[in-house]
Amino acid sequence: MSFVEGFNLILTVLTAVTGLVWLLDRLWLARQRRALPEAEARPGAVVDFCVSLFPVILAVFVLRSFVVEPFRIPSGSMNPTLYDGDFILVNKFGYGLRCPVGSCKLVPIGEPKRGDVVVFRYPAQSAADPNYGNDFIKRVIGVPGDHIQYINKVLTVNGQQVAVQPAGVFPVDGIAQRFNEDLIGVKHSILMNPGQPSPEVDKIVPAGHYFMMGDNRDGSNDSRYWGFVPEENLKGRAMLIWMSWSNGPVLSRFGQLIR
Repeated sequence: MSFVEGFNLILTVLTAVTGLVWLLDRLWLARQRRALPEAEARPGAVVDFCVSLFPVILAVFVLRSFVVEPFRIPSGSMNPTLYDGDFILVNKFGYGLRCPVGSCKLVPIGEPKRGDVVVFRYPAQSAADPNYGNDFIKRVIGVPGDHIQYINKVLTVNGQQVAVQPAGVFPVDGIAQRFNEDLIGVKHSILMNPGQPSPEVDKIVPAGHYFMMGDNRDGSNDSRYWGFVPEENLKGRAMLIWMSWSNGPVLSRFGQLIR
C-alpha cells in the first residue's frame, strides 16, 4: 500500500468513527445529558473530541475524495508542461465519482479525452515492481480504439501524423529541444533529445484502457515501456498549479492552468 492509499484509508476510517460518535451523540447521548444536573451534563472527552472534529474531517474527506486532491510532481517527465517541484490540484470528479478507497466507480460522469493530463495509479502487475502503488502523471495520447504509432520519434494517431514545430532549446538542461505539438487539436509543448534513442510502438489501445506518454518524450517512463493504463486506475485530471518550489517559490508558475 502506498502512502497516499494509506492516508486515504486512515481518513476514511476517521470520518466513519467520528461520524458514528457524532450521530450517537445527536440521537441518544445528548438526550441523556439533558436529564442530568448542569454540572454533570458535559460530554465525555472522547465524545467531545469526536463531535468537534467530525465536521472538519468530513469536509476534508469530501473535498479530497470527490472534488480535488493535491499532488506533487515528482520528476521531470512532464517537462516543459510541469516541473519537478510543482504542486498541482487534480479534478477528482471529471472521470466519475470513485470510492475513496479502492478503484470502484460510484457514479460515471465522463471519460478522459486525448490530450488530457491525468494522474493515475501505476499499472503494476505485482508488488515486486518498484513502482507498485505509486501515482504517475502523464498525457493521454491514445483512447480506446486508437491506433498509436511512435517510430523514429514521430507520433501517429489513427494514421494521422501529429504535427510538431521547433520552439528552441529547453533552458533547464540546454540539450533537449522544445517543440510545439498539435495532438489532433490539443496544442501543448514537448521535449525531445535528438541524440537519445526512443522505443518504437505500434499498438491499438484496447477497450477500457489508455495510452499515456510524458511531454518529456526522451525522459519519461510511460506506456511505451510498460503498456496501457486500465480505466479503473485513473484518479483524475490535472487542473492547476497552485504552488511551485525550486530552491524557493517560483511565483511565475502559481495559478497556471494545466493544458
